[in-house]
Amino acid sequence: MTRRQFLTGLAGVAVASLGWNRLAFADTRAFDFSPEQRGQLNASADPAAQRLARGYRLVTPGALTVAVAPFAAPLATYATDARTIVGSDPDYARLLADALGLKLALVPVVWTDWPLGLASGKFDAVIANVGVTEQRKQKFDFTTYRLGLHAFYVASTSPIQSIRAPGEIAGLRIITGSGTIQERILLEWNQQNVAQHLKPAGLQFFDDQSSAMLALQSGRADAIFNPHAPLAYEAATQGRIRLVGTVNAGWPLKADVAVASRKGSGLAAALTEATNGLIASGQYKAALARWGIEDEAVQRSETNPPGYKDA
Repeated sequence: MTRRQFLTGLAGVAVASLGWNRLAFADTRAFDFSPEQRGQLNASADPAAQRLARGYRLVTPGALTVAVAPFAAPLATYATDARTIVGSDPDYARLLADALGLKLALVPVVWTDWPLGLASGKFDAVIANVGVTEQRKQKFDFTTYRLGLHAFYVASTSPIQSIRAPGEIAGLRIITGSGTIQERILLEWNQQNVAQHLKPAGLQFFDDQSSAMLALQSGRADAIFNPHAPLAYEAATQGRIRLVGTVNAGWPLKADVAVASRKGSGLAAALTEATNGLIASGQYKAALARWGIEDEAVQRSETNPPGYKDA
């Protein structure tokens, strides 16, 4: 995932998103943004994962230090106290720490800073919607934990019922992020459509999510195509958009979201073992369901699988 993809695709927010999150709190009924997080899940220690992690040297003894980017609900954001980090990524990080028999130390980072911070040893791992790419695999190890889904959403009143294949975007006006993987997918679909004598989709770019949603609601755009989780949150909390299709970020292949750890550190194997234990116990999917993104669950975690081939 590129910097612009994260900032544009993941709800178009950055540090200034705190005000947007507070607005969302007023409309949210199904999500818990309290600092207490009473519904948060915990896991038992996983002896197999602990054995695999035995040779790894923790940044802070006794704790798993994880970097998260708390700027896009429901993945990670700030609670109502404006200090506590909550969301699906922090919940998953806590389950991993439990499985390894460790405390959890969360470190907030701007998404573009995670590679340098991880390489320099500021934290043990990064859980921040990082997609597996072949280029990143040269410097980091990865443990997959979510499907890399991009999604088509339309206004709730739209007559469009499905967008799942190239022919279904022909002639539509679609909002997406400039310079992102999702833009690359749309451009390739346009090429296929033109070859089939179909009208290409018109792509629209906005600097913020509010403007994009206004264009969608006013009929100036037909659909939005960006990372799934923030759009699912928008649909669940605001009720103004609905899902009509998903596409894997690695289309036509597969590229999923993963925990990043230092290359060759040995931690990735332990994290993968722990994740598969959490999948088997059902705690992993329950943690995703708590934030409405259970449809992004992987069937099995993998260490360093094939990733997106960067241009």
